Amino acid sequence: MKKIQDILKERILVLDGAMGTMLQRYKFTEPDFRGQRFKDWKHPLQGNNDLLSLTQPEAIAEVHRKYFAAGADIVETNTFSGTTIAMADYHMEDLVYELNYESAKIAKKVAEEFTSSEPHKPRFVAGSIGPTNKTASMSPDVNDPGFRAISFDELRLAYKEQVEALLDGGSDILLVETIFDTLNAKAALFAIEEVKEERKIEVPIMVSGTITDASGRTLSGQTAEAFLISVSHIPILSVGFNCALGASQLVPHLEVVSNRSEHFISAHPNAGLPNAFGEYDESPEQMAAQIKEYVEKRLVNIVGGCCGTTPEHISAIAELVKEYSPRKLKVESVTL
Repeated sequence: MKKIQDILKERILVLDGAMGTMLQRYKFTEPDFRGQRFKDWKHPLQGNNDLLSLTQPEAIAEVHRKYFAAGADIVETNTFSGTTIAMADYHMEDLVYELNYESAKIAKKVAEEFTSSEPHKPRFVAGSIGPTNKTASMSPDVNDPGFRAISFDELRLAYKEQVEALLDGGSDILLVETIFDTLNAKAALFAIEEVKEERKIEVPIMVSGTITDASGRTLSGQTAEAFLISVSHIPILSVGFNCALGASQLVPHLEVVSNRSEHFISAHPNAGLPNAFGEYDESPEQMAAQIKEYVEKRLVNIVGGCCGTTPEHISAIAELVKEYSPRKLKVESVTL
């Protein structure tokens, strides 16, 4: 299969939209999440979307299929919370390897279906690595600023298990995303480098931070430029932003990383900002109109959607980007 690095120089690639938004359409209940295998589990399981890769695999495959059919080149595995740290909420730490492995396998099977029917447009699977629900550089206790709920090493080990399973299941890319604490991301990147070294392999890595408010900073206080600098020591495929903000609000931050980075640039924003009910109202047309600014300014190489986005949003984005050339990589000249 043609290398993704080569394809990115030729055209803008399209990432999928939100898995959670699509799964909400199924209106799964507690028994649906449990399936037969977990019907006697002692703890509530509704809301554990990663578990659906085991109990409702057909639904997960169908979501991937819809995104590929809408024009996506890359789909993310259903593993956003696939670490022992996040799975502790459901007392399912022992299932982490299986959850990631099966999720990657489901996505890979669908990707291969589409690639075999359209060999000119190869499809890729990105192993989704979320931020976990604990932060390594901030205290969750306002009365004890020095307290940390988790250590770097605990994060590294948790991410390493996830990474190994995602690769074993067939992921082509690893996507460390929705980064609100760069120290967490560094633990994930360290784990990936460990696995690469142990297995003597190369894996494209996408890194995507999240700007949490109008201050233009991540939750742990970094500006877009500081975030870029702090992850640039790792050999990565792309850097960018996702979630938290709508497409238009991401423009200034994308301009910063695009102007200062030698990597490919990615963006998968939300469908606008959530309304009073936590829902996203931005239509596919409205979102595509805002993303037009990205491509007109040549800011991105990979673009897709996060919260609130659907195959309809991805279809509108895919149609738009066909008409535009990708951002060219900046290669710094070396003077001897």
